[in-house]
Amino acid sequence: MRIRFWGVRGSLPSPQLSFQIQEKISAIIAQMLPSDLETPESRKQFIASIPPWLFGTVGGNTSCVSLSLENDPNELIVFDAGSGLRELGLAIPKTNPEINKYHMFFSHCHWDHLMGLPFFNPAYHPKMELSFYSPRSDLENVLSFQMSNPYFPVTMEVMGSKKTFSVLPPAPDKISISNAVISYKKMNHPGDSHTYMVNDNKHRFIYATDVELSAEDFTNSNENIAFFQNADLAVIDSQYTLKDAVEKYNWGHTSFSVAIDFAVHWKIRRLVLFHHEPNYDDGKLYNILQSAKWYAERMKFKDLEIILATEGLEITLL
Repeated sequence: MRIRFWGVRGSLPSPQLSFQIQEKISAIIAQMLPSDLETPESRKQFIASIPPWLFGTVGGNTSCVSLSLENDPNELIVFDAGSGLRELGLAIPKTNPEINKYHMFFSHCHWDHLMGLPFFNPAYHPKMELSFYSPRSDLENVLSFQMSNPYFPVTMEVMGSKKTFSVLPPAPDKISISNAVISYKKMNHPGDSHTYMVNDNKHRFIYATDVELSAEDFTNSNENIAFFQNADLAVIDSQYTLKDAVEKYNWGHTSFSVAIDFAVHWKIRRLVLFHHEPNYDDGKLYNILQSAKWYAERMKFKDLEIILATEGLEITLL
């Protein structure tokens, strides 16, 4: 099972601005010594020492995460169609040309989780198959509506791919794709949002964006135990600091500290902080990662690995 992140921001795209890039360059220059420039080796060592928040970027695209299964090289599972879906559609035909079918699961239908679909190149290719899944019975109408006049000049009918729309069966029923079983659970978010769990009999992966975790999610019910406990990797909405989460109570998002408490409670092995606040720059997000690790250490949560979701990040569950 291989997971790749194409869009990691929440609410709306947030590309880096010129002044933010200039600040990064200034910070790098301030750390540079004359000795760092003397030889090719010293320059290489200096570049390797630059912290990731300066040398790279978290990314500015909205939610899109792909999952490939070990026994099915021709199909790809995709969670949400945020603006990161455009990047996926540009990259996959070049790096994995054997893929000819996309299984697309939607957590919910807020714009930041739909806006990439009109720009998804494989959708216009007649040899491609797109299967759309949602608990909503009106998903086709919702997706078609955003690609209609006056909102967009190209309708879904122009997309040449073969498209099917499936209403997910009522939970706790599940569906199977290749050797994996996928289940879903409704979570706390304005207008509802659904979390997905993929089980390929070797590993369990959870995609839980746009959720404001509550006491109910920590309850040791049979449903929660079966869905959350002992997952190998969980991508969890961690949009806010605790201060911002308190100020934005009932906005439908979670603080990183509560996400850590949740992961520890359910014995989740690896936690990916996801759906980043668009007003947080890269420096603040990496500070949050440090704070998250400090919090886990302070609370003696030694067995939990914490990862910051960045565009291009790939995690393989072996």
